[in-house]
Amino acid sequence: MDIVEVILNDHHEQRRLFALLDEMHASETSSLDAVWKRMRILLEVHAKAEEELFYPELLELGKGAGGKDSAEDETTDAIHDHNEIRDAIADVSKHPTGTPEWWAAVAKANEANGDHMAEEEREGLTDFRQHASLELRHRLGLAFSIFESQHAAGIEPQDVSPEEYVRGHG
Repeated sequence: MDIVEVILNDHHEQRRLFALLDEMHASETSSLDAVWKRMRILLEVHAKAEEELFYPELLELGKGAGGKDSAEDETTDAIHDHNEIRDAIADVSKHPTGTPEWWAAVAKANEANGDHMAEEEREGLTDFRQHASLELRHRLGLAFSIFESQHAAGIEPQDVSPEEYVRGHG
């Protein structure tokens, strides 16, 4: 169990579910609702788990990677991205399922999430692999998986100030 692998596995599942939605344009709204609910919960719980478990440790150990000068820069950007993803998720719920507006909002959520995952994989996860011990990665991987299991039904999403987050964990 390794937090980097757990996060990467979640990223794979997120990409898979967005691809599934892409293939469901002619589906019943109840089917779309079911897949979107699973996606929404995965995105929200994943972001919260990263904020609770991964990013505090990255701030302590990281040096910067993938074009970022510091762990603070990586973390500030990631928390900002999480807020954009939360806002995109909220926008989906403003539209009737299956309408063109709903699909446009889903596409916006996919884009925000895809951009975030690519940056995180290139920056924060690389930085963590380079500076965290295998023991820490294992311990956090277990904690991350447990957190996701404990919140499998979802959480109440809340935007987080990136600057306050970094100050509070630095």
